[in-house]
Amino acid sequence: MTADARLLPVDSESTAALAATGLRYGLVDTTDRTAFAAWDQADSRGFHEGRLSEQTIDANFANLAYRRTTGVWDDTIPDAAVPVATVSTWVAELTVPGPAIVPAWAVSSVTVAATHRRRGIARALMEGELRTAAAADVPLAILTASEATIYGRYGYAPATTVATLEVDRRRVTWAGLTPTGRVHFVEPASARSIVEEISARAVRRIPGEIDRWGGRFDQHFGLIAPDSDRGRSIRTARYDDADGTAQGVVAFRLVEQDPDIIRLEVEHFTATTDDAYAGLWKFLLEHDLVTSIRARHRSIDEPLPLLLADRRAVRWSEVEDFLWVRVLDPIATLESRRYGSAGRLDLEITDALGFAAGRFRLEVAADGSASVTRVSSVPDAGTDAAAAATATLSLPVNQLGAIFLGGIRPTVLAAAALIAADSPETLALADRLFAAERAPHLSIVF
Repeated sequence: MTADARLLPVDSESTAALAATGLRYGLVDTTDRTAFAAWDQADSRGFHEGRLSEQTIDANFANLAYRRTTGVWDDTIPDAAVPVATVSTWVAELTVPGPAIVPAWAVSSVTVAATHRRRGIARALMEGELRTAAAADVPLAILTASEATIYGRYGYAPATTVATLEVDRRRVTWAGLTPTGRVHFVEPASARSIVEEISARAVRRIPGEIDRWGGRFDQHFGLIAPDSDRGRSIRTARYDDADGTAQGVVAFRLVEQDPDIIRLEVEHFTATTDDAYAGLWKFLLEHDLVTSIRARHRSIDEPLPLLLADRRAVRWSEVEDFLWVRVLDPIATLESRRYGSAGRLDLEITDALGFAAGRFRLEVAADGSASVTRVSSVPDAGTDAAAAATATLSLPVNQLGAIFLGGIRPTVLAAAALIAADSPETLALADRLFAAERAPHLSIVF
């Protein structure tokens, strides 16, 4: 597998398809600030954001140059240096049930200019990235979607869910155990110096999380523009356990909505232990004059309500799909995780793009480890009685991605007629096999 996605050539099939419409498809030289800045401005425009400042471009140039940065150019337009479509990719480390790690082709910055719609550009970009990932032996692709109706056609499906957590602080009485460590206010630069190591441990606890990059921390801690109003408003704190080891970091802002209504907005929350999680939340809840607390992209399996005397002090809103998964190599993908039960299950996978199509036998040992083999599409009962007797789940590649992390049960998908099984017992087996030790969760957009 090629870990550095920048070293891979652009997909020849997409190159030809776009050239046939008069467009040029290629990689951006991420050592060339001028070329990167043009791409960066196109990316911002594609998401309906404002023109980027030179300070922001400098930060992105410094922090995102490791990514495979791809564009589509129309050399006939007045500003031909600015691409009319963008995408960026890299090989991320995805935590899967076990916990374990699997390399994943992370896809971001997918934009097409409003002037160039309906020309097959998005399809060329998305399918080109999948072909490139498959050629590099990366077993699956992942993304977070700004729109929910685009990516299913390319074999992706939502595998995690997030919600906005809102706490009415006036109703809060702490009912959990007293944390054993201490919380300290620290300056954002100080928090930034330790957060990468803490985050590297924290994301390994939870299926669905991916490794972080420096620019995301700079953004959360207000360090890209520290003298801006937002930068100055960020407060950061560190949680140390009883031995004095840093186990968590939080960044937040206090927003005065009315003279007597102040909301605490959580910008970043990382905890490596349950004790650190409780300690940081107790700290946030004990801010005087604050009437409410709001945190986005939280797990739907959040334990916070259980730590309060009045669970109804916590409300959930903006519940939505988040991490989307697209399986490219069923064998490598399925063997990467641990399973919730022993058993054997055949998966009959359909894939319109051809990457993952076939029949695959998943055999899980008592310790949750798995071996996967490709088998005949139609077992011959006369020559392979064991194969004919194996429980079979039939599903499109999208829904394999949906159940892979354990965030949605096969029985739920079967009730919606999105997958099919040869018996109710097969669905029950699939539920047991794909169950995860905790609800999968991704806490950042990428």
